[in-house]
Parts: sequence; structure tokens; C-alpha cells
Amino acid sequence: MSAIAARLSDGRLHLQHGPIDLIIEAFGAADEVERSYSQAVERFGDILPTLVRELPILRRCVTDAHPLPHGPVARRMAEAVWPHRAVYITPMAAVAGAVADEMLQALVKGRRLDKAYVNDGGDIAIHLTPDHELHAGIFATALDGVARLTFDQPVRGVATSGRGGRSFSLGIADSATVLAATAAAADAAATVIGNTVNVHHPAIERRPARELDPDSDLGDLPVTVAVGALPPALVEEALDRGAAEARRLRLCGLIEGAALSLFGRWRLETAGMALAEGLAG
Repeated sequence: MSAIAARLSDGRLHLQHGPIDLIIEAFGAADEVERSYSQAVERFGDILPTLVRELPILRRCVTDAHPLPHGPVARRMAEAVWPHRAVYITPMAAVAGAVADEMLQALVKGRRLDKAYVNDGGDIAIHLTPDHELHAGIFATALDGVARLTFDQPVRGVATSGRGGRSFSLGIADSATVLAATAAAADAAATVIGNTVNVHHPAIERRPARELDPDSDLGDLPVTVAVGALPPALVEEALDRGAAEARRLRLCGLIEGAALSLFGRWRLETAGMALAEGLAG
């Protein structure tokens, strides 16, 4: 299957190749925007084939030996998950964010843009210049809040993990949205935090990842299939565990903030910045 590039009715650029599905938007002078889109299209064709060649490395659990992939996206993935190697994690935990980061770099290289973003299925890489801002929606089951991102903040990546998403989760979070310096860093951290939003209860159904997808990088680890009704105290306990991990990662300088949700309840972990508007619970 070949890579597909198309313009949406509102002018945004849509790029799709296999499982990679990107929405890209740039703001600025019309000629600069058009050149940036051409650069993105030119870069995109090689992304998936290069990743596929390195899948055996990218699906291995990271241990004390730093993965040494060759491609630029694969290197971004390995770098993003390395700080989390104390738990089970593979570079695949950062694949969507790393693709977004790589494509954003191609989009803005040499261009004069006011702002831009690359959205890879909800994992977003962001470019901002002074006096410009972007608003990123925070979703659990609907649009629940908005994060206002400005140039003077260090956030240039947003990612969301949780059960029911595109990837398997070891936890039970409806969503774990993370703000970080890059989309790859946010993607890896969202995976870790989402896994930590967790408790044990008969209403939680889990199955080995390999039974659901023989190629899953999670192997025989039990991933969450369904979550039934839980006692309110367990909902709070699961969110508290995720919030504690988010706080640890923020204090370690790995993320800037996080918003966690489960059954309509929320936990926010921020450093005093306006992470989200509209979240309740």
C-alpha cells in the first residue's frame, strides 16, 4: 500500500500509510504553509517502510542495554522510553508521538510559520512562535476539557493513553493525557501512567495481549479488555495511583502535566500551569 496525501475541505493536510494516519495544520503566510505541506508530503513516504525494517528491535522490552535502532523515528522512540526502563516498556510505546515529532520537524524546517501541529491519532507534536498559542482538546468519552498551550511554556507534545485506545493498556484508565517537551516523551509517559491507573477487581476482564494480537509487543502480559462497575473507593484508588506516578514523572522533569480520567472522575497533576479548562471531579 502506498502513502496517500490529500487536502481536507478546510485546507488541512491528511497523510495516511498503513496504520499511520496524520492530520497536519500550519498557520502563517499562504506560500510558507504550502511549502511546509510539500515538505511533509516528501518526508512521509519513507516513515513506515523504515519503521517496519526495525520492528524486531522496537518490539523488545527495554532493559539496561539501550536500544540502538538506525532510523530517526526509531531513535526518537528508544530515547523516549529509556527513562521508563524500570517497568516493562518497549519503544513501540512512543511510536505515534515519535512519528508526529519527525513529521513536525520536516514540516517546519526552513519555513516561517506562526504555529503548526501534527496530530497522529491524538498524539500531537506542536510548533509555536511568540504571541501564538494552540488549544488541545482533552478527551475521555467526549471533549472534557482544553489545554491552552503558549510559546513560553515548555510543552511541545501532547499524548493520550488508556483502555479502548489504539493500543493495549495494562491499566483501566479511560484516558491518561500527558503534556511534555515532545510528543514522543508524552506518548511514552502516557503509556506508563495509564498502566498505573489500576486496581484488581472481578469486574475487570484481562487477557494475554498475544491472544488478542499475535504480534503485540506486550506478549503474554494481561491487558485490559473490559471494566465493569467498580466501587467508588476503588475508582479513587486507581486514580490516586496514576496521579502519584504522574507527580513522580513531573518532579523528575519527564513531563509537564497530566490529566487522568476513570468513570467520570478526574485527577490533574500540574506545575501550576493551566493544564485544562472544563475538567470536573
